Amino acid sequence: MRHSPAEVALSLGVLALGAGAGAVTATLPAEGGYAGIGPNFVPGIVSAGMVALGVWLLYEALAGGWRNAPPDEAVARGEHAFHAAAFGWVTAGLFAHMALIGTAGFVIAGMALFAGVARGFGSARLARDLAIGLALSLAVFVFFVKLLNVNLPAGWLKPLLGAAGI
Repeated sequence: MRHSPAEVALSLGVLALGAGAGAVTATLPAEGGYAGIGPNFVPGIVSAGMVALGVWLLYEALAGGWRNAPPDEAVARGEHAFHAAAFGWVTAGLFAHMALIGTAGFVIAGMALFAGVARGFGSARLARDLAIGLALSLAVFVFFVKLLNVNLPAGWLKPLLGAAGI
């Protein structure tokens, strides 16, 4: 009978993560206020599900391995090869968003994120991507600030957005 060390390790990892989440959940208060259920209810369900999944995966790994698992090679699964440049552009967009959101604001950070992701997906039109990113980020910003009353950082556009009544 075949026992894959990777399958056993992943199974034990899921089991340990579920047990850890359950231990933390046990420290949360159980008394429910207006809702009738406490703040430990949903995390308890999730951690119980993770423990059950970990036990199931471990059983399958020890009973001969995961059946019908896809091949390890991406080409054998019919997937594309890894493109480091695309990964780099998307990662750069995410890091730009994290770096800019506190100072430049949500709209500028979202514009940079959109341009980075678009470049990662093969777009070579930076001006168009920045314009689309600006329009989408501004629409999301206005939706959250005006309709949902969620405070998002305006950043560098605060004088402009404040003058527009946003």
